[in-house]
Amino acid sequence: MTFYSPSEGRMSLERVFKSIVGYVDSDHEAEYRLIIGTDSHSRDGVTFVTAIIIHRVGKGARYYYRKKRHRAMDSLRQRIYYETSMSLGVGSELAEMLAKNGQIDVNMEIHLDVGTRGETRELIREVMGMVMGSGFRAKIKPDSYGASKVADKHTK
Repeated sequence: MTFYSPSEGRMSLERVFKSIVGYVDSDHEAEYRLIIGTDSHSRDGVTFVTAIIIHRVGKGARYYYRKKRHRAMDSLRQRIYYETSMSLGVGSELAEMLAKNGQIDVNMEIHLDVGTRGETRELIREVMGMVMGSGFRAKIKPDSYGASKVADKHTK
């Protein structure tokens, strides 16, 4: 998995993890949220962007993202499920790395690109169930800025 950091360039997931740990280690007093969100954009296929955000609450954030092209998908439900599974995959890998590093108490959230308005409202229970069943906290619009703002910024 290759990610990109606006400040550090191309990075493997392992380097992203080390960068996150370094950021957290630079201020142990702060509160942190580790956020993973995926968004997609259809045009000549589908571009999926998964973002990892380490948010130092009240003091800024850093983010990393990866892009993945996919053939066209027939339904919105299929795209939203795929977005959710991509976020869960990255979240699971990071959770495993954190556990091996002895940092089990990190506040991790999966941000979903669904909300109570629009076509995706019918999918909220399903994808929230996927996320919570995997042991993560789920956020939807308007609180899911990891997907709807950060990842969305890089889909086009």
